[in-house]
This record gives sequence, structure tokens and C-alpha cells, in this order.
Amino acid sequence: MSVRRLADDAVQPAGFAFTAENQAWALKTIAKYPEGRQQSAVIPLLMRAQEQEGWVTKAAIEHIAGMLGMPLIRVLEVATFYTQFQLKPVGTRAHVQVCGTTPCMLRGAEALMDVCRRKIHPEPFERNADGTLSWEEVECQGACANAPMVMIFKDAYEDLTPERLEEIIDAFEAGKGDTIKPGPQSGRVTSEPITGLTSLTEDIDYLKSNAALRKSSDEAAARAKAEAEAAQKDGK
Repeated sequence: MSVRRLADDAVQPAGFAFTAENQAWALKTIAKYPEGRQQSAVIPLLMRAQEQEGWVTKAAIEHIAGMLGMPLIRVLEVATFYTQFQLKPVGTRAHVQVCGTTPCMLRGAEALMDVCRRKIHPEPFERNADGTLSWEEVECQGACANAPMVMIFKDAYEDLTPERLEEIIDAFEAGKGDTIKPGPQSGRVTSEPITGLTSLTEDIDYLKSNAALRKSSDEAAARAKAEAEAAQKDGK
């Protein structure tokens, strides 16, 4: 594992504060832990700070240490250990994490990294000219059956070809990343065999109809709950 350090002071903001909404969420999250165990909230609070700012700043680490009553070095240890935390500014529209572990590498991960080098920046962790895109190589993301794949923020994009990754990057660059559906990009469902089902094929229609029934039942229950709450409110 490479050495992970905080970004240079030149790019560090002077301070950090959660938004009102995130502050309320943070306090609620801390309260989930037993008395004396509030420091267990350090990872979710760091992640929420990253989601708010785009990366984990020194000021955010100091702020969270204060909220949790933790020594600063303890929070710094967590932030620098877990590679899910970005310690320097990343692309504002997309930070592409390309899995480079064996299954993905055997299925063409290097070609995906070549796309990132060409379309984003020749070096990982460096942003493009507009600051909207960045990329890095990461270890296994847990979608080996759907290799090769990338993660963009919290979503996985699997069964990729270089051409498809180019399309995805272009969509995020244009601010239309939400138009790209996460998951397999080959048309298959989750991790079913890419060549088609070889067993349990006779149950497919049953499973589809059963899923539709569950969805209908859930929707009916939600409507009934909403009607009951409305009636209770009107009664008051």
C-alpha cells in the first residue's frame, strides 16, 4: 500500500463545518452508539464530510475529532488508512476508481485505465483541466464475476468495455452521470452467466411474477399506511 498523506496546506481550506442537515445527521448517528462508544461513529462522519466537501480535508478531520472527543492522531489514522477516503481534491463530477485486481486485469482493466489516462489525466489522482474528473487504480471492489468494473462515488459500473467507459466518462463530464444506470453494462442481470442461464430456467417466469406481486403488495401497504396516517391527522 502506498503512503497516504494529507494534501498540501496550499489547497487545504481554513475551516470546516457540517451543513445544518449534515450536522443533524451526524448527531443522530453518534447517538446510535452506547455511552462511551461514540468514537465508533468516526468512519460514517468522515464519509459524510467527504460527501459534503468532495474529499476529506485536514479541517474536517480536526472538526470530527472534536465532535467525538478523540485525539486528532486517532482520526488521522483512520482517514489515512482507508482508501475510500480521498485526502486531496478529486473530480467534482466524477472520481473513477478502476479495479486492477487479478479478475479485472484479466478481463481488460488495463485498457480501462488507458481510457482514463487519455480522457482524464495521464497520472492517477490528478484532475483534468477543468477539475471535473479524476481517476485512480484500486484493489478488489467485490464484483469479480462482472469484471472489469469501476466505481464512481458509490456506484459500480460492471462488464465494461473501453468504449462503454468512454461513454460513461463523457456523460459525467457533461453533468449527466445520473442518466447512466449502475450495474452490468452488458445487459445481463446482476451476476448471471454472461452466456445465458444454464439452470433453473423454468422458474424465471415464476420469479418475475412473484416479484411483481411483492411490489404490488408493498405499494398497497404503503397506500394503506398513508391513508391511516392522514385519517389520524384529520381526526386530531
